[in-house]
Amino acid sequence: MREMLSQAVGRRKSSVARARLYQGTGSVVVNGRALDEHFRTVWQRGRGMEPLRTVNLEGHYDIHVNVEGGGTTGQADAVRLAIARALVGRDPELRRSLKKAGLLTRDARAVESKKYGLKKARRAEQYTKR
Repeated sequence: MREMLSQAVGRRKSSVARARLYQGTGSVVVNGRALDEHFRTVWQRGRGMEPLRTVNLEGHYDIHVNVEGGGTTGQADAVRLAIARALVGRDPELRRSLKKAGLLTRDARAVESKKYGLKKARRAEQYTKR
């Protein structure tokens, strides 16, 4: 087994991603499948690989990611944060450029819980005058 260089956790909505960095040629495996198989859209693939493009390290590391929970958008953002944190764990000099690009900030937005007496979190029954 190869030596792991760094690992980190990223979260978004209800998704949790654990990323591990290995020295390699740039292959990215998500849940045992290639990146293209797990994330179908170009936007989601690009979103996940944004930290590597920002610091010009595409093709330098092999990345293995386990991601669970939520939908594909939340998972893509969780992978993005996990990879950015793993890169900083490997090389603290990258922190400044990743922080400037906003890649080390955890997006805290999540679904608001439903309230009793309402149809959704804030949606009330329609008012009828008569």
